[in-house]
Amino acid sequence: MNLESKWLEDFSALAATRSFSQAAERRFVTQPAFSRRIRSLEAALGLTLVNRSRTPVELTAAGQLFLVTARTVVEQLGEVLRHLHHLEGGQGEVMQVAAAHSLALGFFPRWIAQLRNEGLNIATRLVATNVGDAVHALREGGCDLMLAFYDPDAALQMDPEIFPSLHLGNTEMLPVCAADADGKPLFDLEGEASVPLLAYSAGAFLGRSVNLLLRQRSLRFTTIYETAMADSLKSMALEGLGIAWVPHLSVRAELARGELVVCGGPQWHVPLEIRLYRCALVRKANVRLLWRKLENPTGQAPTPT
Repeated sequence: MNLESKWLEDFSALAATRSFSQAAERRFVTQPAFSRRIRSLEAALGLTLVNRSRTPVELTAAGQLFLVTARTVVEQLGEVLRHLHHLEGGQGEVMQVAAAHSLALGFFPRWIAQLRNEGLNIATRLVATNVGDAVHALREGGCDLMLAFYDPDAALQMDPEIFPSLHLGNTEMLPVCAADADGKPLFDLEGEASVPLLAYSAGAFLGRSVNLLLRQRSLRFTTIYETAMADSLKSMALEGLGIAWVPHLSVRAELARGELVVCGGPQWHVPLEIRLYRCALVRKANVRLLWRKLENPTGQAPTPT
């Protein structure tokens, strides 16, 4: 197999832009020349990497997997060259983490602080995003690690052989609302009347578990607000507008100050597991170091609840 490194950079540019013309411009070549280089790459691999019948172009399943390897090779080659030119050593490596919004705010800072206290001084770059975009980034090499709540039903639709994961902790979603003058919940989940619901929008990751609970318990409710963001639901609950199911780690401070109260017993709680995902095809040194550390911990992990 005869591969040229520039083809890998071409392919990465095409994956980023989803456009042959834009990628060619980024690579400072004409579009016909760029297209020939992508076809040369496919011919060398014996694989079809790009679905050209779609606009914008899409990567095939093989293309998505190969993209991780292409980006890794380009990145490692760049690191070696920088090191040889004494411009940047291995300690300059930055580990990019994509995380669900609630975990980015409520879990990531304490987790990283714990790791650093245990002597693992890894430079990180955090991207807070929704779960779908985080999965896409991990699949296509846009991040090194993904921090997300585990979905036992869908399992994030990722092959565990290619995208292994580690358990980091547990928390739960709690039904919360503002309190009245006596510190009691403004709304009653066990009452006869319909309650105002601050809901997750259709397709939101956390919303699936909440919706299942509501169906199982036949709760009478009226949806007055929808969003995909748990922290936005928390803000609306603080204004006394309704009940929201929010991860405990997102409302610790508000519960401690009495600004929010839990308005339902354990039967209304939704368990959550926190997991860290990586791509087994990536050979980044700091990722391997962190993974070994987490697989063989010497201290106690931070309590997410």
